[in-house]
Amino acid sequence: MNVLVLNCGSSTIKFQVIATDLEKISANADERLARGAIERIGGEAVITRETGASAKPQKIAAQLRDARAAVDFILRWLCAPETGILQIASLADLHAVGHRVVHGGERFTHSVLIDDEVLHGIEDCIDLAPLHNPANIRGIRTARELLGAGVPQVAVFDTAFHQTLPDYAYLYALPYQFYRRHRIRRYGFHGTSHRYVAYRYRQMLGIAREATKVITLHLGNGCSAAAICEGNSVDTSMGMTPLEGLVMGTRSGDLDPAIIDFLSEKEGLSAREVESMLNKQSGLIGISGLTNDMRELMAEAEENQDRRARLAIDIFCYRARKYIGGYLSAMGGADAVIFTGGIGENAAEVRAKICRGLEWCGLSLDDEINREMIGRREGRISTEDSRLAAYVIPTDEELLIARDTVRCVEGVKQRY
Repeated sequence: MNVLVLNCGSSTIKFQVIATDLEKISANADERLARGAIERIGGEAVITRETGASAKPQKIAAQLRDARAAVDFILRWLCAPETGILQIASLADLHAVGHRVVHGGERFTHSVLIDDEVLHGIEDCIDLAPLHNPANIRGIRTARELLGAGVPQVAVFDTAFHQTLPDYAYLYALPYQFYRRHRIRRYGFHGTSHRYVAYRYRQMLGIAREATKVITLHLGNGCSAAAICEGNSVDTSMGMTPLEGLVMGTRSGDLDPAIIDFLSEKEGLSAREVESMLNKQSGLIGISGLTNDMRELMAEAEENQDRRARLAIDIFCYRARKYIGGYLSAMGGADAVIFTGGIGENAAEVRAKICRGLEWCGLSLDDEINREMIGRREGRISTEDSRLAAYVIPTDEELLIARDTVRCVEGVKQRY
C-alpha cells in the first residue's frame, strides 16, 4: 500500500510517500518512496523534495496560492515520469492518505478513518487548536477533492497518545465546572513522536510493552517531555496548548500566570498580544535576543562568549533536567531517558548539560559515544554501568502515521 502522509500547516506542507502493509510493518520493511516540504504557501513558495533514489534533495520555487495548489503540485510531481518513482505512475497508485491532526480533544483516543462524522469532530476541536486544526482540515478536504472520495484517509492525532493520563495528572486545580463546561485540561502534544521512540526503544532492547518505563524528551523548536509507564503516557509537559512545559525555540514554557495581567497593564498590551508574545517571541529567542536556532546559539556562546546565548542554553537545559527529576519521582524511577527531535538527536552538548547533575539517580554519560551520536544514528549514550540509561533515538512520526493508516484501512485494532 502506497501511503501519502500529509502534515499541513497554515503556510507549510510536509509530505512523504511510504510503501507499507501489515506484512512489511511486522518485518520492519517499510519503504520510503519520496519526501519533501513546501514553505511560504500563498506566494513564491519554496519547495524541497527528494525520492528514495535521490542523491540529495532538490530545491525549487513556484507560485502556489493556497493549500489546494500545493497539494496538487505534490501529486503532479509524484506521478510525473521524470520523477522516477516506479511504484507511482498515476494517482491510482496512491492507495491511502494519512494526516497529522494536532488536536483530537477527548473524543479521539486513537487514529481513525476519516468520514464526515470524524471531520465534524475535528472541527469541534478548533477552539482547542485554532492555529492548527483548520489547516489540518484544509489538507483533508483538499486530498478528498483531488484524489476522490474512494481513497481512504486517516487522521493521526498528536493528542491521542496522551489520553491515558490519569485524571490527577491531566486536571488543573481550577474550579471543576470549567473542565465540565469547556474541557480545560492537559492534553499534551508530540504524542506520535513520544509513541514512536518508546516503541523503537523496546524494539531495540527486545522488551515487552508492559515492561517499558522511560522518560522521552522531544527537543526541537517545539519541546515536550513525557513519562511513559507500561507503554502508556502517564504525564507530559505540554498542557491544554503547546505553550506549557519546557523552554522552546519561541515559546516560554511554564510561567506564573499572573505575569500575563502584569505585562498587559505595564506594557499596554491586550491578553491576546501577551499570549502571542509568549508563543512567538519568548523561549530561546526571547532570552538570547539573537535566534531560536540552538546551533547558532551554541556557536555564539562558544566563539563569541555571548552571555545571553549561554544563558538561553542553560535555562533550556535546566528546565529539561527538572522535568526528568519530576517524572522520576512520579513514576518511582525509570529505566531510560530518551532524546529525540532536532536538538535531542544532534546537540551532544545539550544532552550532556541536561544529564549533568543526574548522577544521583545513576545516569552517567559516555562522553565519547555521546559526541559521536549525530545525524540519524541511534543507540545508548550512557555508560554500561549506569542504573538509569540514556539513549538517542531519531523520531519518525511519518512512518508511524503511514503504519496507522494501513492498520485503520485494514481494520486492525491499534494499541497505543
